[in-house]
Amino acid sequence: MADLSQYVDLTEYNFLLTAACIVFNPLFWNVVARWEYRTRALSRCFGSPYIACYILGAVLIFLAMYRGHCFTAALSSQPRSWVLKRPEFYYLGVVLMAAGGALVTSSFLALGFVGTYLGDYFGILMEKKVTGFPFNIMENPMYWGSTANFLGLALL
Repeated sequence: MADLSQYVDLTEYNFLLTAACIVFNPLFWNVVARWEYRTRALSRCFGSPYIACYILGAVLIFLAMYRGHCFTAALSSQPRSWVLKRPEFYYLGVVLMAAGGALVTSSFLALGFVGTYLGDYFGILMEKKVTGFPFNIMENPMYWGSTANFLGLALL
């Protein structure tokens, strides 16, 4: 296998910023959601668990958008293997992004905004477990869809 350093510059600013975002985002949402579950501080601060959940959801959307921006910048600033310039990798990237987009979108539609953005930590529970598509074909379809999106984007 070729030396990895000719394909990935681990010291490049955009790469490091993207890595920091990838680590920070789930750490942030888990810490904040568990803090809210234990203290109800956000619900009290905003006067309603629904308002607090929507505000946290908006923050998480902006964090995800920033992570996506950083990821795109990191891809642009890294060397690219000649193998990945072949058309079949481009089409594989398109297929992965389409499949990932379908999983993420259908998961969001099945869960709704509150279900997607940690409503259960705010005491907002769904009446029953979601078992329709895509949850009937796999566990964690939103995570798998996001992973497919990022891999697909890296191949384009």
